[in-house]
Amino acid sequence: MGVAIKRFLGNKNTVTIVGILLGIVVLYIGYSWRVNSALELVSVPIAKDAISSRTRIEADMLSTVQLPRATVNKLDNLVTSQSEIVGKYLSYGTSVSQNSMFFDEYLMNEEEMPDSAFADIPDGYTIYSLNVDLHKTYGNSIYPGNYIDLYFKSTDNQKIIFGKLIESIEVLAVKDSSGNHVFETTKESRTPSEILFAVPNDMYSLLMKASYISGVEILPVPRNASYSANPGDTNVSSAYIQEYIESKSIALPDESE
Repeated sequence: MGVAIKRFLGNKNTVTIVGILLGIVVLYIGYSWRVNSALELVSVPIAKDAISSRTRIEADMLSTVQLPRATVNKLDNLVTSQSEIVGKYLSYGTSVSQNSMFFDEYLMNEEEMPDSAFADIPDGYTIYSLNVDLHKTYGNSIYPGNYIDLYFKSTDNQKIIFGKLIESIEVLAVKDSSGNHVFETTKESRTPSEILFAVPNDMYSLLMKASYISGVEILPVPRNASYSANPGDTNVSSAYIQEYIESKSIALPDESE
């Protein structure tokens, strides 16, 4: 028997045939595994009904659909677990239609929602609302999270006073005249009416004084992406304009002491 096996293995043609057969078996097993893996069904959460932006997502709002794993793997940032959806909010500017799937960029934690920024402003800061329109926002080009500058414009003795008043202010929200966030939906066009941001109390007082001076305009000026990505401190830029505003008002004594 041993001699027969040695003769069999010693035949080059036999070894070649055996090698080819083994290769075919390996290829077949590998191919079958890949096909079966690709056709394996994965349960993916979907919306039972349409969900609008800023909605807290509850378990009863979700259903599931079975999809091939190969399809799921091709969808970047697809959420495949209900636990990663329930309790989160649908981001502003986003809506999910009936039977649609969820992606990471659709979802926000409560503290990430736009209005939550108002509750987290530092001590010694105050929210300021600047009246704007479509033109002053450069055609809706100022977004929450942008850092902008505020410019001052006035006329005194028929001479124009114009210059940067405050630099590096973070925009917290852009709202329309009804108080809705301008960018929370793409289903309707909303016209900006106010930009909201937080400034130190002394700057808030300065801006409020300026807003009551006849003929004064406070103009928001956007900057480039680098300016927002690497913001500097929020500072008054012009001592001259600050002194001009203060000269038009009366300093009240601090009665808190």
